[in-house]
Amino acid sequence: MPELERLQAGHAPAVLAFELANRAYFAASISDRGDDFFDQFTDRYNALLAEQEAGACAYYVLVDEDGSVLGRFNLYDIEDHAATLGYRVAQHVSGRGVATATVRELCRLAAAQYGLRTLRAATTRRNAASQKVLTKAGFVPVGPADPAHLGGKPGTRYERDLAL
Repeated sequence: MPELERLQAGHAPAVLAFELANRAYFAASISDRGDDFFDQFTDRYNALLAEQEAGACAYYVLVDEDGSVLGRFNLYDIEDHAATLGYRVAQHVSGRGVATATVRELCRLAAAQYGLRTLRAATTRRNAASQKVLTKAGFVPVGPADPAHLGGKPGTRYERDLAL
């Protein structure tokens, strides 16, 4: 059974393998991270861990029984009892409810462990799978998303009240 784990230094090799294996799949629906992301992976990864330690973000990985990463689930810009949710799952588990179940679990963690009351998310209009995940996890559309946050693509902002 896969487990949602808080991001740690030891996850780095599996996270890099996940990102590389799914790069083309992700680029089909969201902006590609670019070669610099992979060239500077260690420095960027360490920066994420430092942000998490400072309390500005909470990063999680969904780890399979074999230690491979099936998905990344992030809470960032944590302030005033709110945060933004971001996630991505491996192509070979997409469409199986993995993202929806994990987003629901992260919503519970966000309220219980971080005292958050509101989560925000955004997705491009073309990303029907992500729209479905958010809706099934209790998010509601609240308006257009800033295209600058979606690689220049039009999209929709979502919110979830964690008190419900």
